[in-house]
Amino acid sequence: MLITYLPLVLGLLILYSYLMGRGRIRQRATAQSVRPHSQMSYYGLYVALWCGLPALVVALAWLMLGPAFVDTLVMGGLPETITAGLDSSQLSLLETEIKAIAGGVVFGEPAPEIAAAAEHLNRLRGISSTAMFVVVICVALGAIAFARTRVAPQFRARNSVERTSYWLMVLCSVIAVVTTVGIVFSLLFESFRFFQLVPFWEFLFGVNWEPQMPIRADQVAAEGAFGALPVLAGTMLVSLIAMLVAIPIGLLTAIYLAEYAPGRVRAAIKPVVEILAGVPTIVYGFFAVLTVAPWLRETGAAIGLDVAPNSALAAGAVMGIMIIPFISSLSDDALHAVPQSLRDGAAALGATQRETILQVIVPAALPGIVGGVLLAVSRAIGETMIVVMAAGLIANATANPFEAVTTVTVQIVTLLIGDTAFDSPKTLAAFALGLLLFVITLGLNLVALIVTKKYRERYE
Repeated sequence: MLITYLPLVLGLLILYSYLMGRGRIRQRATAQSVRPHSQMSYYGLYVALWCGLPALVVALAWLMLGPAFVDTLVMGGLPETITAGLDSSQLSLLETEIKAIAGGVVFGEPAPEIAAAAEHLNRLRGISSTAMFVVVICVALGAIAFARTRVAPQFRARNSVERTSYWLMVLCSVIAVVTTVGIVFSLLFESFRFFQLVPFWEFLFGVNWEPQMPIRADQVAAEGAFGALPVLAGTMLVSLIAMLVAIPIGLLTAIYLAEYAPGRVRAAIKPVVEILAGVPTIVYGFFAVLTVAPWLRETGAAIGLDVAPNSALAAGAVMGIMIIPFISSLSDDALHAVPQSLRDGAAALGATQRETILQVIVPAALPGIVGGVLLAVSRAIGETMIVVMAAGLIANATANPFEAVTTVTVQIVTLLIGDTAFDSPKTLAAFALGLLLFVITLGLNLVALIVTKKYRERYE
């Protein structure tokens, strides 16, 4: 499609506008025999910003509003025989079906009206993409033409560029804050809808988690069972196993690299350890399923232990390996930031290297170490792919690492898969679980601040 070339064409226009701005100010300054107010690069940046920013704003607005407008046209064009009597959730499912057919995902033989709507959707999407490409390029060219007229030796290009950069940074900060607030309020709103259907205390302290909606009268409850305690217990168990693996290895690795390893050894080992952080989590999931879990089953069988195929130990151990770099890298940086004068002073008082590390360096680097551990804990609690592949789906409130457990993230993925109505307790339970994870992470941050403030050593 034509829209796929938009980033390339827009990038070339921005590069051209930068070079054109520099060339024009050079030409005009030479013709007038005057020195321009700013460096020539600022004039190029000024024209490039005028080329890129308006075009980017138009493109983002089109991407946000265009699909909704197209969907409205498609749904509004459906015959009344199809949409009559459908509520909002059923219309949403119908729209999902049309989009799936338009994307080539067809199950069975769709109704002729639905197939025609899918073709109409693809046609409107093509028109929208072409129109977006043309409009964005025209906006960029018009902005270049306008900015070109402003380029003159007396024009304060540096001031304009720096002012624009300042407001861009302010905008990025506002977007970050608004995004965070939006996430929190979306979780709160959807969780409030869930707690209108399921009592809060039943969710928080219930011991039975079976969120599937019943299809027979003899199934669990009339509205499913949404006790999150077994799910939370599984999450804590897997995270605890991961931290028992990651904290000792990561912290001892950081101490070795910072205090014992020669420069060449440190330069070789640290990048290798940090490579673990760049491995996709699905690779760790395959490693857990294909290597660690079978090995644990065979080893357990050899010594008389019954290890489940999706044991908490397999998922937690592999997750611990994954988060080692988060602890080792941040702890190593914190240890390296401790002033050398503290080491020299401890040595002058007769302290051994071990005593210096335990009584001087580690307390001084405690904020960075706690920060690394906190990041690792948050990463372990929120990890999805490893536990989806290596952990189970059945909620089991157990402390036995050899049994199968499920986690909050696994249940969120499971609950949001399928065509269940968005206002059903089964779907809304995912937001309640997300809010629970958010509260747990916030609590970890508060605990880390308290620990850091209480035990941090201050040196003048």
